[in-house]
Amino acid sequence: MSQIQNAAAPAYPYAPHLNILFQQLETIDVPRMISEVKDRWYNQTLCKVNESVVRLGVMQGEYHWHKHDDDDEFFFCLDRTRAPERCVILMIENAGIVPTGD
Repeated sequence: MSQIQNAAAPAYPYAPHLNILFQQLETIDVPRMISEVKDRWYNQTLCKVNESVVRLGVMQGEYHWHKHDDDDEFFFCLDRTRAPERCVILMIENAGIVPTGD
């Protein structure tokens, strides 16, 4: 890896997957997906709803503080609101949002 690529690489071991996995009317087995996650900070786009996306987040530890200047996000915590241990959240946000912030 070149020094330029190395300097641009995030300092966080995130695994953001922005590809849309499911289309309308497909069944999503969320518990199975969660059980298969091995990353500490995992983010997967599940489906698109109009111009927004639904993303599954599985995280453990402290996520870096970040913001989105022009967008709002909705977080539905499925398991704990802080993540000293593994937690699972469901996010609905603009499809253009990058999970690591602006």
